[in-house]
Amino acid sequence: MSLPVGPPTARASFAALTAAFLAAALTACAGPAPTTASGRAPTAASGSAPAPSPAPAPRSPSAPAPAFVPGPASTPGAAAAAERAEFERLELDFDARLGLYAVDTATGREITFRADERFGYASTHKAFSAAAVLQRTPLDQLDRVVTYRQSDVVSDSPITAQHASTGMTLRAIMDATLRYSDNTGGNLLFRELGGPAGLAAALRAVGDTTSQVDRIEPDLNRVTPGDLRDTSTPRALANTLRAFTLGDALTPDKRKVLVDMMCANTTGNTDIRAGVPAGWLVADKTGSADYGTRNDIAVLWPPNRPPIVIAVLTDRKAKDDKYDNKLLAQATTAAVKALGAS
Repeated sequence: MSLPVGPPTARASFAALTAAFLAAALTACAGPAPTTASGRAPTAASGSAPAPSPAPAPRSPSAPAPAFVPGPASTPGAAAAAERAEFERLELDFDARLGLYAVDTATGREITFRADERFGYASTHKAFSAAAVLQRTPLDQLDRVVTYRQSDVVSDSPITAQHASTGMTLRAIMDATLRYSDNTGGNLLFRELGGPAGLAAALRAVGDTTSQVDRIEPDLNRVTPGDLRDTSTPRALANTLRAFTLGDALTPDKRKVLVDMMCANTTGNTDIRAGVPAGWLVADKTGSADYGTRNDIAVLWPPNRPPIVIAVLTDRKAKDDKYDNKLLAQATTAAVKALGAS
């Protein structure tokens, strides 16, 4: 993890650095500006439909630690029982299955609920697909234009659908995929990786032996209970997100590109973001699929303290069931409270 666990004095000494980092990050994430398919700001005469460009976001920590550092067991005793009861209540209230894993990188403390049960990961994979492309691509190559055909455009592709005739830069495709969950963008990232097997290899390289990657968009969202294809667990997704955003799986300049785009995400305002106090910085990636599947994975930066990494996954009993974002928001609030960070 990027912020070392140590005695209280060590953590206190890091607080000043964290405070300065967060202040700069909150200023930087004021809001993205639309761009053309090249990823650059449009002119009045450009005439092209806008493609997304990331707003500035926090620089990744400068001294990342290994991505997978075992933390202590979940809170023991009465506190753990109360936490579990709250998550069980949420499942009953929303008639859904809830999986959650959260870790406080300052202390290593974990909050878990069904953290090792499998869920369809849906579009949360896009954060990792983008990270895996960044791993293998020099930053100056992100401005390379990627071409594709109209026949490559699949459902839920609000940005790439506008540029099939011209193509888009790899940076703009990555940005559309992360900020707007553009499905064709996700498939173009798969193409850069050589297909699902390429993403699977990248996940294994950072220690994720749990996530199973099999299909592309939109088929990977056609989840079925008992089918292991395109599934993972809250613990695995959170740890993988931590590796790419806070650990050393990416170089600092590439981590910044990834976090910038996730900070500017437009699809998660009523999910994890809605469950944390005002003033927290959130970099997240949502996903949804059959059986009322709704997921969100995020890094949270509270003021004046190291980050929290969280994954909240949910699904329901019937294929056509609808999800409710309030479940994810309320589960996040409960987890943050349990960590003593709110």
